[in-house]
Amino acid sequence: MIRAGLLTLAAIAGLSFGAQAQTPSRPDNCILDRCGDRETKPTAAPAQQTSPARPVGPSIAPGRFDFYVLALSWSPSFCLSTDRRTPQCDRGVNNGFVLHGLWPQFERGFPADCDSRQPSAVAMQAARGVWPDEGLARYEWRKHGTCSGKAPQDYFLDAKFARDSVKIPEELKAPKTQLSMSPNEIQRAFMDANARLRPGMMAVQCQRGVLQEVRICMTKDLRDFRTCPEVVRSGCRTQNMSVPPVR
Repeated sequence: MIRAGLLTLAAIAGLSFGAQAQTPSRPDNCILDRCGDRETKPTAAPAQQTSPARPVGPSIAPGRFDFYVLALSWSPSFCLSTDRRTPQCDRGVNNGFVLHGLWPQFERGFPADCDSRQPSAVAMQAARGVWPDEGLARYEWRKHGTCSGKAPQDYFLDAKFARDSVKIPEELKAPKTQLSMSPNEIQRAFMDANARLRPGMMAVQCQRGVLQEVRICMTKDLRDFRTCPEVVRSGCRTQNMSVPPVR
């Protein structure tokens, strides 16, 4: 049982916290979920069906979903891909994996933008240090958190709990030189570090042969990992990818 345990999107937010902060497939030039997300509703489609589910908007009731996807982005890859100055990418910050999001997910597809609630200033205090910056935290609440059925503060605390539930492999905490690893090697490293994580419970995302993030599937109560075939199918298929060093 698990207890207690991205890239930032600079274009989304220019604000930074004081101390720090499923999609199936996505276009090749996208990094964060707003680029490639396609909101889809749950369906009992037969196994042989390959067409995507129909897009839906905020008609899905908050709290109606099957499991969570915890997305942890590899910060050095983002920092190499942007020209904008952001505290996340300051030399010496030593960011490795950072929280991208905690996403409610259906077995096939996912809900998004489920209502228009805005987090209060008090609620935003719970997001401090969980995401790399405030803008990303607000965006993730608006797009994904509103579908959780939780109040903003509770969703932010759940995101922190989920993030802290996953142990980062020692070799991927803060490598100072560039690594070359296959998606299977990265998955194996995470499974070795997290005893209850098994094949079929996570996917590694890459872009142009560079590690972007890992997506780990968790039960709705965040107490355990679980299988997620659609998420796994979205994973990177390259034989090897580069893992930029932490600076």
